[in-house]
Amino acid sequence: MSKHKNVSETPATQWLRKAGVPFAEHAYTYVDHGGTTESARQLGVDEHRVVKTLVMEDEEKKPLIILMHGDRSVSTKALARQTSRKRIEPCKPEVAERHTGYQVGGTSPFATRKALPIFVERSILALEEIYINGGRRGFLVSIAPSVLVDKLRATAVDCALESD
Repeated sequence: MSKHKNVSETPATQWLRKAGVPFAEHAYTYVDHGGTTESARQLGVDEHRVVKTLVMEDEEKKPLIILMHGDRSVSTKALARQTSRKRIEPCKPEVAERHTGYQVGGTSPFATRKALPIFVERSILALEEIYINGGRRGFLVSIAPSVLVDKLRATAVDCALESD
């Protein structure tokens, strides 16, 4: 199932195995504030195929996850409009960690501590393969993007902005 030796199990990789999702593991050296630019560079992949897992909250402080291309940012106004919310903004890191059980920089949409609504930028679903956090800093897994809808029940939205 995995092309490389196991980098050690995380709740995310356990979830993927249990769900029967084929994936490959990709370890890299985590760099503070390096984000998807750094992981893409180290792994030699297009940053557009690296998907970041962002934890946001609405006007009632209810959390949600948005999955976005590494080289794009989220239009919170468009996301709020498409999800019937008044306002959406990023969670504080400590709040995001409480909701997901993952350290910021290592947040995976798989096996979060609490079941959270998950949204995915629609254009991600058109890619052949994506790289997404495997549940720890410095660790991505490559999967078919269809897993996001088929297994996570993510809802497709259109809220990508060109990153600065």
